[in-house]
Amino acid sequence: MKHNALTLSGPRVTEGCIRLPGSKSISNRALLLAALAEGTTRIDNLLVSDDTHWMLSALKQLGVSVQQVGQQYHVQGRAGFFAASQLAQVSLFLGNAGTAMRPLCAALAASSGSFELTGEPRMKERPIGPLVDALRELGADIRYLEEEGFPPLEINGSTLLSGQVSIDGSLSSQYISALLMILPLLEGQENTRLELTGDLVSLPYIDITLAMMREFGAQVEQLDERTFLIPPGQRYVSPGDYLVESDASSASYFLAAGAIAGQIRVEGVGSASLQGDKAFADVLARMGAEVTIEPHAIEVQAGPLQGGDFDLNAIPDAAMTIATLALFAQGTTCIRNIGNWRIKETDRLHAMATELRKVGAGVEEGEDWICITPPSSLQAATSIQHATIETYNDHRMAMCFALLAFDAAGVTILDPQCCEKTYPAFFHDFNQLTS
Repeated sequence: MKHNALTLSGPRVTEGCIRLPGSKSISNRALLLAALAEGTTRIDNLLVSDDTHWMLSALKQLGVSVQQVGQQYHVQGRAGFFAASQLAQVSLFLGNAGTAMRPLCAALAASSGSFELTGEPRMKERPIGPLVDALRELGADIRYLEEEGFPPLEINGSTLLSGQVSIDGSLSSQYISALLMILPLLEGQENTRLELTGDLVSLPYIDITLAMMREFGAQVEQLDERTFLIPPGQRYVSPGDYLVESDASSASYFLAAGAIAGQIRVEGVGSASLQGDKAFADVLARMGAEVTIEPHAIEVQAGPLQGGDFDLNAIPDAAMTIATLALFAQGTTCIRNIGNWRIKETDRLHAMATELRKVGAGVEEGEDWICITPPSSLQAATSIQHATIETYNDHRMAMCFALLAFDAAGVTILDPQCCEKTYPAFFHDFNQLTS
């Protein structure tokens, strides 16, 4: 266990303007689509973090040329799937990056060669069965090397043919996105008809995938929420320059800071963004903050915050920020339909409930919901108890609990370096904007 810690004193206020690093979800999708496309893609504002490091490392192992030129990353596409030597298996270590593990699993299943996908111990606890089941429907040869339904995987790439395929979308939208991105490149005589089953989660992330696929030239017809038609034999074509939006999930911590004490302007995310987490600003408005949303910016000013009952299935990452923001609201805040918190970097429902109780909050936790009641003396400015917060090697736990610096008690956060997964400069930026 790591024991390095960061203490943030309080109380604080926030004021200023920030442009955030690129979106993790868009960054890793852009890298993979660029690698599969014809031509060179020049990617601007690519997130520099652990997750993108693992994707970049894997692509280079697979023979993709990636060069950093100033602030851009130039990716020379392969005009199709990957091809590895038949003489040796390619072993790819992907850390705890779900946005690398899931899409690479799909792409390599349709490539030529033998591959092993593995990662950190937590990655071996994150299910991948629904994606593997769907790929097997298309003819994929994938074997579990340890526990059934979980990485590590052995993939013997083969030609996958278009046709009927279904996938369970009740655990993670990443399975659906991974499958969608390879379907235009399949061979065959008929359209692929993709059917989504189960209670769907995080649907805005599927919208991101579809928009990006189309920007790289793919044709996808969405018949309804659960049904897609994809013609086979397509090719991705580089759009030339590709700008990665600022990360809307990371924006949530600064927007919440503005809602608690002061005002903030976040640029690079707004109503025109592809990311569903832009809807976090709407939740702040419902809780009582003053919110102004522009096409490429969001401003938030503090107001008297009230708890509420929110179904945040569509924005599960940003929903974590509401859990700590609830400590600064009157009444109880309930966050529902977030069962997929349990299969993220840690079991986020259990972790969040455990750490919130340390600061004196009343917490009820269900299979897919959490209700938080702030300490009764909240308005006396002595409400929240100082606590040492365990982050479970989960970047979002560290960033969410930074908000406790707006209370006089402050907070101590263990292993703040876990933020390197998506936002290495988070605490530097947080301290710059708060005082």
